Amino acid sequence: MKAKLWLPIAVIFGLVLLAMVPAQSSTHDFYKGKTIRFVVGQAAGGGYDLAARTIGRHMGKHIPGNPTIVVENMTGAGSLIAANYTYNSAKPDGLFVATWNGALVLRQALGDKAVRLDGRKVGWIGSPTKGTPICGIMAFTGFKTLDDIVGSNREIKMGATGPGSTYEDLPKMLNLTLGTKFKVVSGYEGTGTILVAMRRKEVDGGCWTWESMRTTARPMLDAKGDDRLIPYLIHRRWEEPEVKDLPLLPDVLKKDPDKLAAYKTWVGTYEFQRPYSVPPGTPKERLQLLRKAFGDTLNDPEFVAEAKKVKFEVTYTSGEQIEKYVDEMLAITPKAKEVLDFLMVKPKK
Repeated sequence: MKAKLWLPIAVIFGLVLLAMVPAQSSTHDFYKGKTIRFVVGQAAGGGYDLAARTIGRHMGKHIPGNPTIVVENMTGAGSLIAANYTYNSAKPDGLFVATWNGALVLRQALGDKAVRLDGRKVGWIGSPTKGTPICGIMAFTGFKTLDDIVGSNREIKMGATGPGSTYEDLPKMLNLTLGTKFKVVSGYEGTGTILVAMRRKEVDGGCWTWESMRTTARPMLDAKGDDRLIPYLIHRRWEEPEVKDLPLLPDVLKKDPDKLAAYKTWVGTYEFQRPYSVPPGTPKERLQLLRKAFGDTLNDPEFVAEAKKVKFEVTYTSGEQIEKYVDEMLAITPKAKEVLDFLMVKPKK
């Protein structure tokens, strides 16, 4: 009797195993001969673009089937256009990967209706770097320090891409918390165009991240006279000579606990700076393949050597970790939401 019972169980188990093998094989063969689009939400020449092109040159060899990776730029509204496209229009087949500003998840938490996505449903692959917000001012303005800027009675123009970017949000936060008189000039496509505007004296400075500034603005940091870009405020300590003695943002805001708490909520997005994601509905097994390939790429000796050459600082955050940060951000406290309400674009009457 026992032998008769064991026979069908063994047969059934064998059939289950056989059914699983083709599925795994087809998953791993899917990318053979395919092309993956890396869509960058910022303009060519900036930090997002540099990171995507550097990663894209190496990641294909870490994906089963060794697909080709091509990089495209989809600019507009501080990467909001690319983010909304990723969530609502891109085909969820594992061949579309986008990198856009993770701060848009905070905009979702604040109720921004222009952000047409749910960060909890995005397929997060990972992020190659954490961000360190920093502000810089051009020497032609005559300013050198934070005290100079806070004590000034004149309007200071800051270049920006659009809402949801460091370029726009941080100057507004400093106006609210420190009493600076920044006028945000929005509409630039990305870091590259803002740097051109600084050199042309269209704007006086900008706030973005040190990871980007130290590479994309290197000629201006090293320049002499009026053409020099001077950093004057940073989020966390770096030992590089240009910034090692700068005042830290958490320190200058600590006098007001509510404003400091709101700042910490805002800056949480920089724990997954320049995240890579796939549209909702992308098959989980393909997302897992991309997550593994992404992590392996960042440890690839050839990638590491190239990243070091272009001064691309890698501080990896996994897709699973990003999911946790997103959950925390979307659980924003009412008080922090009230303080950060100034970030929202109010409808014109």
